[in-house]
Amino acid sequence: MTVTQIETTWQGVTLSELGQAARNHGMQLEGLRYDVTPLGMHYLVIHFDIPAADEASWTVQVDGLVDRPLTLSVDDLRSRPAVTRPVTMECAGNGRALMPPRAESQPWLLEAVGNSEWTGTALSPILEEAGLGAEAVALVFTGADHGIQGDVEQDYQWGFSLADIVRDDVLLAYELNGAPLPPQHGYPVRLLVPGWYGMCCVKWLRRITAVAEPFEGFQMGSYQLRQDPDGPGEYVTRQAVRALMVPPGFTDFPGRNRFLDAGPCRLIGRAWSGWGHIDRVEVGADGGWADAELGPKPDSPSSWRAWSFDWQAAPGEHELAVRATDESGNTQPLDPPWNYGGFMNNAVQRVRVLVR
Repeated sequence: MTVTQIETTWQGVTLSELGQAARNHGMQLEGLRYDVTPLGMHYLVIHFDIPAADEASWTVQVDGLVDRPLTLSVDDLRSRPAVTRPVTMECAGNGRALMPPRAESQPWLLEAVGNSEWTGTALSPILEEAGLGAEAVALVFTGADHGIQGDVEQDYQWGFSLADIVRDDVLLAYELNGAPLPPQHGYPVRLLVPGWYGMCCVKWLRRITAVAEPFEGFQMGSYQLRQDPDGPGEYVTRQAVRALMVPPGFTDFPGRNRFLDAGPCRLIGRAWSGWGHIDRVEVGADGGWADAELGPKPDSPSSWRAWSFDWQAAPGEHELAVRATDESGNTQPLDPPWNYGGFMNNAVQRVRVLVR
């Protein structure tokens, strides 16, 4: 028994990519069964090294164009009103390996995602306490992770306009699924910006700086949709709409081809978007599309939504697909435009299945 493989162009995995793949990991698609992604299944990306951290001595500085600079310990943050929020976090490079010719980077397929419960304190009251100066137009968030990328030695930084970051749902998070942040997820405190791709959510947060000009740091320059390696591009910000399914049946090893016995089959999965709630999920079987049943709408649009579909599996080879539409009218494309970094590839998921 064999399953015809989807034809792809593959340039081979480099040693540097193998090194990244050994440090980072994706969520097994079986994790889509859970409302809240178990801690060890949540996807992970670490750009440089995990910095040494001691919660007892850790501080976050709030400085720059503020009236009252602050030095906040972790105890200070924990003493403030706590908020727990389910948030679907996704890597901007999710799907990169399915967008040939691909950039040399983490070779994600579809697994760079997770939906977990983050606990922290809201950013907005801290900014009010510090008092943003009249000249401030952006905030720069600096992490303790330090390294070299593109021949530039740097602390990891990300910047936001005030309009994008001064929101009620943005947190300085210190817990994940009810436990202290693990070292690899930013212990003891990180930024959490619901609806935006994960690289924006600075880990090991050390400093928040108000500045008078839009910030264009190295990382922001690297996360752009560019048609030319050196040309200007569109910044990567909010998550594109996406749906994923748990591949049905069982698999072989190492090819991960899918096998299924004929008869009724309930397909399940999750869908999410950085542009609002999911309004529709469609499942395709051999080119035809039909609406899936949606689970309850989550309280927050930043958390994924369950879907299910009853499929009658007939003997033979089949291609299953799934696509989502959000409340802003965004729908997943069959083939998204290529870009140099392999970012925001939200093409519909396709699963080949051999039904016996």
